[in-house]
Amino acid sequence: MDFSVAITQWKALLGESHVLQGDAVQGAYGADTTGAQRQIPAALIIRDASQVPLIMHIASRYKVPVYPISTGHNWGYGTALPARDGCVILDLGRLQKIVDFDAELGVVTVEPGVTQGMLADFLAAGKHPFLVPNTGAGPTCSLMSNALERGYGVTPYVDHFGAVTDIEAVLPDGSLYRSALREAGGDELARLFKYGIGPYSTGLFTQNGLGIVTRMSIVLARRPETVKAVLFSLKDDALLETAVLRLRGIMSKLQGTVGAINLMNQHRFLSMSAKYPADQLGPNGVMPPDVLAALGKQFKVFPWTGFGTLYGTKRMVAAAQQEIKAALGDIATRMLFLTPERSVQLHKLSYFLPGKLGIGLQGLTGTLAKGLELVYGIPNETALPLAYWRNPLPPSNQPKNPGKDGCGLMWYAPLVPMRPADIRAYVNMIHDILPKHGMEPLITFTTLSDKLFDSTVPLIFVRDDPAQVAAAHACYKELLHTGRAKGWFPYRIGVDTMPELLALQSDSKTFHERLRKDLDPFDIMSPGRYR
Repeated sequence: MDFSVAITQWKALLGESHVLQGDAVQGAYGADTTGAQRQIPAALIIRDASQVPLIMHIASRYKVPVYPISTGHNWGYGTALPARDGCVILDLGRLQKIVDFDAELGVVTVEPGVTQGMLADFLAAGKHPFLVPNTGAGPTCSLMSNALERGYGVTPYVDHFGAVTDIEAVLPDGSLYRSALREAGGDELARLFKYGIGPYSTGLFTQNGLGIVTRMSIVLARRPETVKAVLFSLKDDALLETAVLRLRGIMSKLQGTVGAINLMNQHRFLSMSAKYPADQLGPNGVMPPDVLAALGKQFKVFPWTGFGTLYGTKRMVAAAQQEIKAALGDIATRMLFLTPERSVQLHKLSYFLPGKLGIGLQGLTGTLAKGLELVYGIPNETALPLAYWRNPLPPSNQPKNPGKDGCGLMWYAPLVPMRPADIRAYVNMIHDILPKHGMEPLITFTTLSDKLFDSTVPLIFVRDDPAQVAAAHACYKELLHTGRAKGWFPYRIGVDTMPELLALQSDSKTFHERLRKDLDPFDIMSPGRYR
């Protein structure tokens, strides 16, 4: 590796001000919510996609490892950090072009730096009736990166990579990848048909480091005639197993009308509504049952809260609403079906209620109103305060950035089969493991189909406390291995867990090594990423 020569050539290509080294790199990219640290020799700020092949020609010639990022807001999984020390960061966040938009069919082609918020502004400015594929990570996060991580949301196209049709990528030697259908049949057909023609290779660029994706085409869901959310509670934890069976039936019968359903335990819902009671913790560093019960009573939050989305014509949504009432009516408490407009009205009315009742309902209805914006395709920060639950919030006039704001956050996100016995055993595991490490047992289940939940469990801690950082990492490791033994494993992982993933593979590892040996013989593209 000849790092100094590569740096000199990159400076000539990009300009010295766009090549960062030393303290400037650590200040811009080194803060991670998991508490992980990396030695980063340099960062290249890329202003035009045409520069990427030239950058990779240099990296390949001098065998310098690189690690591309978009906005670097991969909070809870590594933020902007590479998987290994010694990688030069390629910052693609300034590539913010909406390359193409089909206003009739609703297909958009974007560069890596286009965020959820940018797409929302573009659609609103043109009065285009399509929904942004939102996540809870906020308006400043990259559309492309979330899709490449195979992320998901609550709008009609729950699987975000499932809505991706075509990509263009730069390979480690600087050559280009384009799909066969795009080259043989043209750009438009490639944007409209996901699988193209011949071998389907686009998926190889997800959760991988085979290349740098510089443009991506995404099919957007059209805003339907009616958007509603269903909110319900389970007043007794013993109803969980029955609720799982009923949700499985709803997802089976109402595919296409119901987007996704979230089921959150009391801890998780309170983390979005209530201030953390840091002065009332038990000897194990977490909330005692009586404190949790008191907060639940104040904020009107029961042991489990369900939140689902319905999309379609008025008649379709009305019919789905009746089906959901029939399925959940005998076990659900406070079932509400709300449009985004109605949720805003409820939030305003809550301010007329006095005392603790009013304060509690303000938190509940405020969270609900912001959640309804998300299902309507409007990005917001409603889920981000979670990262700050044990840390001070930043000034209200600034976008939230958990990495730079000093928040401690790691995500455990396993796939869990939608069987009542599995769900109960999983919940028991979370409640057993997290308090041992001083972590609050926050649980969300999200339906990925009528067969499978993804569960997201945030490990929230004080990042400035080395003992809490160590406890969070130990907690994650115990969750990973205990869950695996029981049949549950994450759908995505953070940069510090990737070596452990490699140790659990054999045949798949051999296959991927054979691919990389040809495409990246010097292992310079995102070394260590998911391998």
